[in-house]
Amino acid sequence: MKKNITKIFYPVAMLTALACSDSFLNIPAKGVLSPTQLQSQAGVEQILIGTYSCLKGSQTSNGNIGTWATSPTGWVYGGVVGQEAFKGSNSGDQATINPLSQFTATSTNPYIGDMWISLYDGVNRANTTIKNDSTLPASAISPANRTRIKAEARFLRGWFHLYAKVMWNNIPYIDQKVDYTKNNYDVSNTIDAWPMIEADFKFAFDSLPGTAIAKGRANKWAAAAFLAKCYMFENKLSTALPVLTNIITNGTTAAGTPYGLNARFRDAFEAVNDNSKESVFAVQASVNDGSGAANANADGVLNWPYLSSLPVGCCGFYQPSFDQMNSYRTDANGMPLLDGSYNTPANVLSDESWGNVPTPASVTADAGSLDPRIDWTSGREGTPYFDWGNYSASWVRSLSDGGPYTPKKLSFPKTEIGVYTDGSSWTPGYDAVNYCLIRYPDVLLWAAECEVDAGNLNQAETYVNMVRARVQDPTTWVRKSTDPSKSDWQAYLDPSVSSNPAGNYHIGLYDHTASGNQAAFASSASAKIAVHFERKLELGMEGHIFFDYVRWGEALIGSNPNTLQSALNHNGGPSPNGSNPHLNSLSANVHFAAGNAYYPIPQDQIDLSKGALTQNNY
Repeated sequence: MKKNITKIFYPVAMLTALACSDSFLNIPAKGVLSPTQLQSQAGVEQILIGTYSCLKGSQTSNGNIGTWATSPTGWVYGGVVGQEAFKGSNSGDQATINPLSQFTATSTNPYIGDMWISLYDGVNRANTTIKNDSTLPASAISPANRTRIKAEARFLRGWFHLYAKVMWNNIPYIDQKVDYTKNNYDVSNTIDAWPMIEADFKFAFDSLPGTAIAKGRANKWAAAAFLAKCYMFENKLSTALPVLTNIITNGTTAAGTPYGLNARFRDAFEAVNDNSKESVFAVQASVNDGSGAANANADGVLNWPYLSSLPVGCCGFYQPSFDQMNSYRTDANGMPLLDGSYNTPANVLSDESWGNVPTPASVTADAGSLDPRIDWTSGREGTPYFDWGNYSASWVRSLSDGGPYTPKKLSFPKTEIGVYTDGSSWTPGYDAVNYCLIRYPDVLLWAAECEVDAGNLNQAETYVNMVRARVQDPTTWVRKSTDPSKSDWQAYLDPSVSSNPAGNYHIGLYDHTASGNQAAFASSASAKIAVHFERKLELGMEGHIFFDYVRWGEALIGSNPNTLQSALNHNGGPSPNGSNPHLNSLSANVHFAAGNAYYPIPQDQIDLSKGALTQNNY
């Protein structure tokens, strides 16, 4: 596999700025800021921009990996480990992911080590910003700008600590008072970091305006959303609810646009729609800006079909799992199968027979009812893959390792190559699509969880139906053109082109007065299952599911039939083909245990801490 390594040099207080054409990151500057520059508002702003750049992840000390090890998309730590996808490719490529997905990773796993370094690199930059901001003379900066810069830096510091908290739980919280020259940098991880993380987001909410100085910068509502996320992970749902209600009622994007759902599900993943009303907060990206793709979205650069003849022929990772894809099966009313029966022989997608036929293309097309989001989330046999042609499992590197599906949600059409992709690197897989760390559906579904917890089932039903109703419009579905002069992709872009749906799509709304799955919101127990399942459908292949399973306490088999362990059991279960004993061998006989809820703390960090850090039980 080819690698592209961008090395950025920065001493503790001297940072590199990142460029981005569709946001505040607009100058592809590289270099070291002088002490004189640091003593000006412009210099501190550059340090702050360097802190924003750390949201992308970074190439770190384990140079044999890549920026994908520190990707904010969570495709490894939240997605593959959460069984919404398999590592894919083949079992030997990026093999250090395998033990992560099997809960056997040790504290020396390089992926874990790189993620720790990357997150605390971001913390360091945020603290450097705060320290330099606080020492600027009054003549160099206005009180309003001093407060804004500090608030943005504290927002970012909160984000880096939040991600570390959900990864490792027991983490050191590092603020600007920790200083190498004061020999106070061996900070314990035995003190709960949640109160300090909350305080960072509260300060940002109180101090930042609703409209930021530029797109892509943190505003008060982004801070509110991450504060609510803290509360969700702390299981403080009653505390989260008023925050979420305030966001839904009053929240705006950094540009001042009220939050809302885009007209089409696909819109949130197109570069032309970056920073839309659905984007609560996103990692910014730009291409063809002279940075050699350093400013592009590289998070999914491995996660393309493997076939070299395709527009992007590398590298076959992050393949949607059987469990994830079967979850999009719907009943006669267009409702999900909340009882877990989507994985039974009567309901699994026909693609599961891929291993028992002469070629993947000879799999019988699935005729069952499906949630239309399935074909925006993954490539599926015989369905249009944008304007690349009809998807085929022959595009997969190793069917036995990854199954017949390929990720699609964070991919792009062929016609965007050279326009929204970077042509200066080894692959056109570097694109300009922002990655949304929180989308508005996140907010609605968190609010629905909180309303269920509060007993307000009708309001919870309303929020979930808002997410589902957006997908009921047939013009938003993947289409197959019936006009010989127009492609399938053109048929999607232009509803006037004669076309048919690419699948038997049927999606309904919940109705607590009805019966069956449609009436899930008639009781708190079934409503809770419905809300959790909706996150799996709406946010599938966005790297959230493992962390959700952990915070819900639904990793192990329990009252909810849709758990991490049930996904493992199906994905690693028997294959229809006797020559392939398991659907996915890396999932076979894998069992989640309580100690697997958090990752082991990197051993080299424990060694460097001189005993300040205590290892997790894993």
